[in-house]
Amino acid sequence: MKLTEPETEQELDESQIHNVLRNDRRREAIRYLRESGGSLTVDDLAEHIATLETDETPAPRKVRKSVYVSLHQTHLPKLDDLGIVEYDQRSKELTLEDRVREVEVYMEVVPQHDVSWATYYLGLGLLEAIVLLAAQFELFSVQMLDFQFWTWFFLTFLVVSASYHVYREQEKTLF
Repeated sequence: MKLTEPETEQELDESQIHNVLRNDRRREAIRYLRESGGSLTVDDLAEHIATLETDETPAPRKVRKSVYVSLHQTHLPKLDDLGIVEYDQRSKELTLEDRVREVEVYMEVVPQHDVSWATYYLGLGLLEAIVLLAAQFELFSVQMLDFQFWTWFFLTFLVVSASYHVYREQEKTLF
């Protein structure tokens, strides 16, 4: 049951997207909905977020209630109004909408102690350049294997990495 119709005629502008993503709970709602197959209940989402925020399983009842209220009154209606999430306030069901893609462009989800794909590819490229230069000029122990071996090794590694990256990105697509 939507209070207002979403603004779906035109794409979300950058300020709307940044407004959505600047809040931890809204970002986590989108991420967890995606991870959960695109739909879940507000109770499940509130439990998940409360557990993340407190590092306790189950999260204290008071925290769960506080998270639930903020989701119900503020965050989910905002996502619903923008057409990112469908929020049925009667059944308390949440479903990702097609429009979530406009937000996900800005939202490469990288766990706290993980590396983004961009950083990974940069590191791989730098490592390749260093090893190939060392092989070309026969420096260090790299000289034990020739330049052609290292070229094929890194090319294969790059193709395998890119294939895995494409596979992971396709898993994220719900629509």
